[in-house]
Amino acid sequence: MWARIKAWFKNSETIAWARLQMLLGAIMTTISVTDPSLFNQYVPEKWLPIYIVGSGVLTELLRRARAKDL
Repeated sequence: MWARIKAWFKNSETIAWARLQMLLGAIMTTISVTDPSLFNQYVPEKWLPIYIVGSGVLTELLRRARAKDL
C-alpha cells in the first residue's frame, strides 16, 4: 500500500506537498464560496502570512532533500 502511495507521488516529497496544497486550496475555496463566514471562522486572516512563509520554507526544504547536488 505504502509503495503504491509513494509511486503515485513519483517518490517525491515535493510533489506530495504540492498535491496536498492543491487539495487544501480546493477545500478552502469551496468553503469560502459556499459560506464565507465559515472560512473566516476556521482560518483567521493573521495566519495567511505565516502560511505563505511556512509553505515556501517547507517547499524549499523538500526540494533540497531531493536534489543532492544543491
